Amino acid sequence: MALTALAGLRIGNLEVGSPVVLAPMAGVTNSAYRRLCRSYGGGLYVSEMVSARALCEGNDRTTNMVAFAHDEPVRSIQLYGVDPYWVSEAVKRVLDLGVHHIDLNSGCPSPKVTRRGGGGALPAHHVLFGNIVRAAVRAAGDVPVTVKMRKGIDDDNLTYLEAGAAAADAGAAAIALHARTVFQLYSGRADWSAIASLKEHVTSVPVLGNGDIWAAQDAIRMMSETGCDGVVVGRGCLGKPWLFRDLADAFAGRPVQAPPLLGAVADVMRAHARLLVEHIGEEGFGVRDFRKHTGWYLTGYPAGGEMRRKLAMAGSLAELDALLDQLDPLGEITAGAEHQPRGHLQGPKDVSLPDGWMQTRDDPTPPSGADRAYCG
Repeated sequence: MALTALAGLRIGNLEVGSPVVLAPMAGVTNSAYRRLCRSYGGGLYVSEMVSARALCEGNDRTTNMVAFAHDEPVRSIQLYGVDPYWVSEAVKRVLDLGVHHIDLNSGCPSPKVTRRGGGGALPAHHVLFGNIVRAAVRAAGDVPVTVKMRKGIDDDNLTYLEAGAAAADAGAAAIALHARTVFQLYSGRADWSAIASLKEHVTSVPVLGNGDIWAAQDAIRMMSETGCDGVVVGRGCLGKPWLFRDLADAFAGRPVQAPPLLGAVADVMRAHARLLVEHIGEEGFGVRDFRKHTGWYLTGYPAGGEMRRKLAMAGSLAELDALLDQLDPLGEITAGAEHQPRGHLQGPKDVSLPDGWMQTRDDPTPPSGADRAYCG
């Protein structure tokens, strides 16, 4: 398949120049990080997961999470909910914010979400799941609604083909599949053959693949092997926002640049920290929020354990700058480290579900109290 044949993606009335989507990641994909990633290339940059019920009730933290940068050309948000009413109401509220795209979370493996029937547990209740997608689509009008899911609860309870068809029938404009089960969490290898199966099963809307895209060539290979219409990049871009530049180059048929030297990485770290300070509005909080990124940025680079420890304890921009100045600007990444997994590595782990959840799969009733369980 020619590289130039892979360029571009259409989701409803939304044209995406490069077939790349930034996966929603809690505590990561705020407007600061989206802005940084967007500076490297075209794509669709989605917000953190936002609770529909908390948004409707005016939860302060949730309200802050739906902030968009003034220059954000496409405002994309992911909503979580297990009640069609609250999801519909939340969609109406984000439309008032000028949102251009809405994604529905039906893949989160966090126990505090699945034990209430949400996230990756939701597609197992296929009627309720279809009702939620349909309610969101109706409320959104011309704004495209997409769905992100996993393969299923575990290998004995795979739901992605049935759920994918239900989402398309309910009006979803695209479906993204993280090719792992909830049981797997982030362990093992993503099963790209499931993406190919979903693409064969759902032909009316684009199917996007997610899982184990650590470098640009992984995305090219995924699309070639599965026939999917685009890729969703999550952990692979942690500490590596220039991955979106590499993806844009690869999809356009241009040579992918070599990994940056450590001096260039330090400059990106400075920029990221300042964007977070601007986003949060307070230097101390912004720098502390940046701390978790330092280890990801330095993956594979010759920084040393003591420097990593100090960077992870920095309390101001000046302190951060002084430490970054001590790094070797000509330091190179260890060969192969650009493919090293980043972020969550947990799993496998038994899935927390509501009592009797798998015995009442046809029940369209939202779980009691579920929407109040996650207000983050």
